[in-house]
Amino acid sequence: MKKFRGRVVSTKMAKTAVIEVERYRIHPLYKKRMKIKKKYHVHDDLGAQEGEEVIFGEIRPISKTKRWKIIERVGVKKENDSTKK
Repeated sequence: MKKFRGRVVSTKMAKTAVIEVERYRIHPLYKKRMKIKKKYHVHDDLGAQEGEEVIFGEIRPISKTKRWKIIERVGVKKENDSTKK
């Protein structure tokens, strides 16, 4: 079973959360680390809030875009407040 860890970006849909997962990949030619972001539509029975970190895993398809379910709420990810000053 695949499991990912990501941050909740949106909870505007009923029982669905949009979760963004950040990964680092190395460029094949230049060998520089690149940050890759991908968004997943995830079934949300636990009631996660925006900004929370969650762990989600794969399940059978629920709809056209939902093939994932939130397994565990890890906590709130702190955002950088220095840019708001």
